[in-house]
Amino acid sequence: MKKGTIIIVVLALIAVWAISAYNGMVGIQEEATNALANVQSAYQRRADLIPNLVETVKGYATHEEKTLTEVVEARAKATQMTIDPSNCTPEQLQAYQEAQGQLGQALGRLIAVSENYPDLKANENFMDLQKQLEGTENRINEARNKFNKAVTDYNKEIRSFPKNIFAGIFGFRTMDKFAADAAAQSAPSVKF
Repeated sequence: MKKGTIIIVVLALIAVWAISAYNGMVGIQEEATNALANVQSAYQRRADLIPNLVETVKGYATHEEKTLTEVVEARAKATQMTIDPSNCTPEQLQAYQEAQGQLGQALGRLIAVSENYPDLKANENFMDLQKQLEGTENRINEARNKFNKAVTDYNKEIRSFPKNIFAGIFGFRTMDKFAADAAAQSAPSVKF
């Protein structure tokens, strides 16, 4: 009878540990998917600011139609893309990053165009929108950093022994991080 009791106690301890490990992996996975949602929210904030910025510039720079069109098109492409955090593939994350990178580049060109228009640069609406955009870019960077940290913690959790066994059984997969855009490796050149 003692041997049977010991086996039951050991099995109960293993079951409690397995439940705790599973719940811990679910919790840390939710933190990572929430961090991704925060990144998407920050990108959405930027996309929401763009129409106002474009309209403000349009009033001053009517012959800069190509730049304005590029910004509007890049915004449309970036806002059409969404990522399902629970089903995100590396390819989807890369495509999302590329669309956001193209939007960032178009915005950079729009801000560079504004340098040619002193009245625009002095316009309160433009200055306010530019400050909001700068703040949003900082939020995007911070959100990406938090996401990468959450993904690192999650990946460490599910790849550590012996939890990696349960992670495999229950279908937990590693997540990919946001990586720097290839274009970020070289400094942009602004020409007037």
